[in-house]
Amino acid sequence: MRRISLLILLFLWGAVANAQQPNIVLIVADDLGYGDLSSYGAEDLHSPALDSLAASGIRFTQFYANSPVCSPTRASLLSGRYPPLAGVPGVIRTHASNNWGNLAQNIELLPEKLRSRGYHTAMVGKWHLGLNAPQRPVDRGFDHFEGFLGDMMDDYYNHRRHGINYMRRGEEVIHPEGHATDLFTDWAVNYVKGRTVSTAPFFLYLAYNAPHTPIQPPEEWVTKVRQREGNIDEARAKLVALIEHMDHGIGKVMNALKESGFYDNTLVVFVSDNGGQLNVGARNGPLRDGKGTVYEGGIRVPAIASWPGNIAPGTSSDAVLTTMDIYPTLLEAARARITQIIDGTSFLDSVLGGPDPDPNRLLFFSRREGGLRFGGKTIEAVRQGPWKLLQNSPYAPLELYNLERDPLETTDLSSAEPDVFRRLAAALRQYVQEAGSVPWQ
Repeated sequence: MRRISLLILLFLWGAVANAQQPNIVLIVADDLGYGDLSSYGAEDLHSPALDSLAASGIRFTQFYANSPVCSPTRASLLSGRYPPLAGVPGVIRTHASNNWGNLAQNIELLPEKLRSRGYHTAMVGKWHLGLNAPQRPVDRGFDHFEGFLGDMMDDYYNHRRHGINYMRRGEEVIHPEGHATDLFTDWAVNYVKGRTVSTAPFFLYLAYNAPHTPIQPPEEWVTKVRQREGNIDEARAKLVALIEHMDHGIGKVMNALKESGFYDNTLVVFVSDNGGQLNVGARNGPLRDGKGTVYEGGIRVPAIASWPGNIAPGTSSDAVLTTMDIYPTLLEAARARITQIIDGTSFLDSVLGGPDPDPNRLLFFSRREGGLRFGGKTIEAVRQGPWKLLQNSPYAPLELYNLERDPLETTDLSSAEPDVFRRLAAALRQYVQEAGSVPWQ
């Protein structure tokens, strides 16, 4: 009898613990520029779903991607580590000759940690961290996967890359019909609705392919933008339509959370993986440059968090945060212990009204790449407080900026501030040395 009572108490304790854990929905856009939401200043673009999410929670003004390109940022997102220390210093591609990463096997990724805390884990959308076992979502902690393993799609409707189909449901090759954004939205909605049969908390990682190239929105969305915006140029109209189409899908996911009774106990985080691509019409607000660079336009991104009853609605934060900080933040919200070395810092206390992470911590950004522009070398940046030191080409000198006085990075202070220059350059060298300790091929 005593044993049965103890079992009942343990069961009830577990049920209470699960009830207190939030569901977690992590949404990532691909190449969404800092200025390409109406809540971030876009005047020719309507993003009601994400604007509503920001109004219900907190909008970040100094949130950074860990890298100016896709794979490294995603590696940091799921590992809490700097990209090279997660084994992904550059873009993981379908051709080995131009592949610059191999996700480290000795890291316990976010879904693995959450699964150990009783979460059901799901990923929908673009993976971009490996094509084969043991580097697929099903190998790295996700109970459920519907999406695309590759780096990008050459067509949003046939879902191929170099003629190869990387669409999967679990390990199964699938051939779904429809626009990729609609597919990812529908799969996410179906997953949310399907969780009503379980009392376990869930983690949904929804990674859209939009608005990455090719800029291929459904035609009816382009027509709507043209009619509303009048003289908008064609390239910009298509990109705006692709973003608005994604925003509409995010709205459907939010509605599914509400209709299924999950919304009030769900922590939602939205972020872009890097800055917008300027040559296809993206806008990064007033920031310098865009995707692929370590200037502000390449790494500062829109980011939003909402958690009803916990995060005060309609707030904003100028805390300097990065993608790798999401890992410890979500784990703290789930009350999961971190038992490995990470580089990120939780900002959960900050969004709940407490102090921000140390504003003077050193933060590093990097990208390794091939081609004639990079030659397999890297570009890097380091930020500490208002100061930012960067090398935007492996063949160019270092540049120093004070972002408080010069947010547009117009005046290089490397000669005028030699002490700051030497201090940050030494820190950057140490980071490069440490980054080289993890194999990535």
